[in-house]
Amino acid sequence: MAIPDYQTIMLPLLKLLFDGQEHSLRDSIEQLASEFQLTEEERKELLPSGRQSTFDNRVGWARTYLKKARLIESTRRGYFCITERGKKVVRDKPVKIDVRSLEQFDEFNEFRNLRHEKSETTQEWDEGIAQTPEELLESAHLKVRQDLLAELRQTIKNCSPRFFEYLVIDVLVKLGYGGSRKDAGKAIGRSGDDGIDGIIKEDRLGLDTIYVQAKRWDNSVGRPEVQKFAGALQGHRAKKGIFITTSTFTKEAEEYVSRIDNKIVLIDGDTLGQLMIDNDIGVNRIASYEVKKVDTDYFTEA
Repeated sequence: MAIPDYQTIMLPLLKLLFDGQEHSLRDSIEQLASEFQLTEEERKELLPSGRQSTFDNRVGWARTYLKKARLIESTRRGYFCITERGKKVVRDKPVKIDVRSLEQFDEFNEFRNLRHEKSETTQEWDEGIAQTPEELLESAHLKVRQDLLAELRQTIKNCSPRFFEYLVIDVLVKLGYGGSRKDAGKAIGRSGDDGIDGIIKEDRLGLDTIYVQAKRWDNSVGRPEVQKFAGALQGHRAKKGIFITTSTFTKEAEEYVSRIDNKIVLIDGDTLGQLMIDNDIGVNRIASYEVKKVDTDYFTEA
């Protein structure tokens, strides 16, 4: 089955705690995952940031909402139990517990500031019940990043071949290759000499060299082009190469580089754009948001 949203998890979590015993968040997550019959793949699914399991995040938010409604309470760090109010709710045999059903409790309304006029943002959040606040935030960030990536790719395709060479230099130097930018600039721009567009240092000491091929193309790069590059490496007795393109690589090209002895890294347009965004190349930072949570260690009394 699909990973349940955080509101669907509320009632099963409260029933799990009905025994009145102290439960840990980790054990609760494991038991609920078994109850929902989640597959190993579903358990491993992460939020867009890749920092937390989607299911773990949703169980955490279900716990938070039940706690704000005083249906459960913390006993110590990472542990909680059901309250008498929570037991009464379970005895009433509700079909489900969701945000709207929790609005019957004043403490929950205070938590969500519902004594004042609902904001438009809160209303939109209620409609998107499948996602927790972190998921909504990360999904919005991912959408902005995808739009930026598409704009970057189009901009790169419109720039001149010479400017594309400078762009490649900036990316490689930011990644730690090529020594200084001046050194890298001298190495790139060889006009396809024997299938090689440039030679850069692998590190600042120049212990090894890497050969570069850069193609500002619209069409996919196939195996013949990559194979020609591999042949050029062999002609120079080189073992490492980077093939960068503004377009994509065919499946045959990717399979080819996985089978040869030479180490060739393929960087397509999307990957190039991601590297530019991550290293602040050709983009400006217009806003930054911090997401914080309560430091439970701070409030733990000795």
